[in-house]
Amino acid sequence: MEACNCIEPQWPADELLMKYQYISDFFIALAYFSIPLELIYFVKKSAVFPYRWVLVQFGAFIVLCGATHLINLWTFNMHSRTVAIVMTTAKVLTAVVSCATALMLVHIIPDLLSVKTRELFLKNKAAELDREMGLIRTQEETGRHVRMLTHEIRSTLDRHTILKTTLVELGRTLALEECALWMPTRTGLELQLSYTLHQQNPVGYTVPIHLPVVNQVFSSNCAVKISPNSPVARLRQLAGRHIPGEVVAVRVPLLHLSNFQINDWPELSTKRYALMVLMLPSDSARQWHVHELELVEVVADQVAVALSHAAILEESMRARDLLMEQNIALDLASREAETAIRARNDFLAVMNHEMRTPMHAIIALSSLLQETDLTPEQRLMVETILKSSNLLATLINDVLDLSRLEDGSLQLDIATFNLHSIFREVHNMIKPVASIKRLSVALNIAADLPVYAIGDEKRLMQIILNVVGNAVKFSKEGSISITAYVAKSESLRDFRAPDFFPVQSDNHFYLRVQVKDSGSGINPQDIPNLFTKFTQTQTLASQNSGGSGLGLAICKRFVNLMEGHIWIESEGLGKGCTATFIVKLGFPERSNESKQPFAPKLQANHVQTNFPGLKVLVMDDNGVSRSVTKGLLVHLGCDVTTVSSIDEFLHVISQEHKVVFMDVCMPGIDGYELAVRIHERFTKRHERPVLVALTGSIDKMTKENCMRVGMDGVILKPVSVDKMRSVLSELLEHRVLFEAM
Repeated sequence: MEACNCIEPQWPADELLMKYQYISDFFIALAYFSIPLELIYFVKKSAVFPYRWVLVQFGAFIVLCGATHLINLWTFNMHSRTVAIVMTTAKVLTAVVSCATALMLVHIIPDLLSVKTRELFLKNKAAELDREMGLIRTQEETGRHVRMLTHEIRSTLDRHTILKTTLVELGRTLALEECALWMPTRTGLELQLSYTLHQQNPVGYTVPIHLPVVNQVFSSNCAVKISPNSPVARLRQLAGRHIPGEVVAVRVPLLHLSNFQINDWPELSTKRYALMVLMLPSDSARQWHVHELELVEVVADQVAVALSHAAILEESMRARDLLMEQNIALDLASREAETAIRARNDFLAVMNHEMRTPMHAIIALSSLLQETDLTPEQRLMVETILKSSNLLATLINDVLDLSRLEDGSLQLDIATFNLHSIFREVHNMIKPVASIKRLSVALNIAADLPVYAIGDEKRLMQIILNVVGNAVKFSKEGSISITAYVAKSESLRDFRAPDFFPVQSDNHFYLRVQVKDSGSGINPQDIPNLFTKFTQTQTLASQNSGGSGLGLAICKRFVNLMEGHIWIESEGLGKGCTATFIVKLGFPERSNESKQPFAPKLQANHVQTNFPGLKVLVMDDNGVSRSVTKGLLVHLGCDVTTVSSIDEFLHVISQEHKVVFMDVCMPGIDGYELAVRIHERFTKRHERPVLVALTGSIDKMTKENCMRVGMDGVILKPVSVDKMRSVLSELLEHRVLFEAM
């Protein structure tokens, strides 16, 4: 019993523990019940949290835990079965809700962590944006300074002012203690101190350009920090114990100054640089910032651009002065050239008229003689005279109209002609001359060469005759071969003519003519000069061949007009030469006649042979030309009246005259005014005679003037019997005929 009495004092301590647990459960329950209230308040205030139902579930779990602790207050003493059931139910519900909450948190916590991660990412982004905004503000400040400096630098185009302004503005903007510019010398081996900010330094001081610090700066596109003790940075004497400020240097490109040849600037054949040195104040803790270095780099580039503009301006000023002098000389030369051109044109116009008049007589009388009774030999000689006269007339046309060849106004006389006949005529004309020199002339016409073609018959014949004539002229013995065939596509392109681009078509073909001789040959280096007008090679000149050196030059122009190419080949002196040309001709049966820019020639069965009783009036101041024209018309059966002056013309003309031939280029007589007066006299078209200009000058202006005053046709002298017969037939049928220029 005594032992029991010794143990009994411990029970009150157990009861005290129970009291503490009782009080603790009460406060735990109270705390549990307060947490849902706080969660409800948080959910009500929060509009961001995406899992409110989880908070509700978590609140239910806490409420059940609090309820369990609250019910547990009745379990410290003897309790009824009802309390046990309630306690069990509360614990079961608490277990279920706690397990469900735990399982749910397994899926929700990663999302919550990702939300937290996004929150941290947004915070980092915000910090980066703050830094970028700071950089932007710094860049804006730098840009403002750059614009200000650029405006000051470019306010003048004097290079000395540009450099001095740059140093002053940089010193003021960056609060520099000193700023200097080192320029390369003329030799390019040294840098010379040319400009300083405070002008307290011995300008003209030089340092070697191959110093390591200079090479370091020149090899970098950025501003470089250099030692204050380097030779290019010793810009100010520091007394006592002063600590020099930080120094940076940057290169200034000198943009190809040799192109401008500035008087007192170095002549640089390669790209070189000047050196700009900038020094912060001494005894200061200030350092160079990134935006300040960027500002210096941008200003250096702007200075380079401004210097190039200044150099260009100086050069342009000199070029302007030189150009003014050249313009004055050019204006004087132009006036002299215009005077020479007018004199040449006047001379050509006079010679054109005067030379065509005797040719008109030769051709007209030859054609009249051709229609008389002649022996075969006489007829052959007359035909040769007539053909040669026609070719000579064509050559006179070309020589006198050289100005039209040069300005590109000469047009081809396109018509259908017998291509084979041209080669035979050339062969017959050349053969007598070649036989005298004992030369054999062979003509080879390919079987596939069309008999008829569309092109300029006279120009083509002149080209062939000129080339073959040169072969005969410069050959003393041997043979000459003339070959004509259709050029195939593979033989059209020639390395000697890079600008010749033939285009194949079903409506045309390319004629290739090759004339090969065994004559004296030509030096290959002299061949390019053969096509230069009024030029002969030394080889040809030494042979006293004669000629003006114009034939091949005109042939080349004609070939170009026919969209072709001509060239000459020779292996050297004494080895002969080969002349080849290609011209473009049309197929008569494949050409669209409605698109041809010329009137087709009249067929023989459509040409009236005689015009008996046709009254014709001829006005010409030249008696020979007037008589020849009258002879042609009388031969054709016309009733001809001739006059030599305007008064006589106006007195004689009447409604009975059906055709009037008049020379509009007579000296002292305005043929155009006369045509206007005829229109005024004969107002009705059927009463007015057909007015035709028979002239020796048929340039574009003459034709336009004749059309302007209402003339019905323009015919170019000389005129043969066949041509006059065709002219009259065309005039009586269509009352209009303008010969191609």
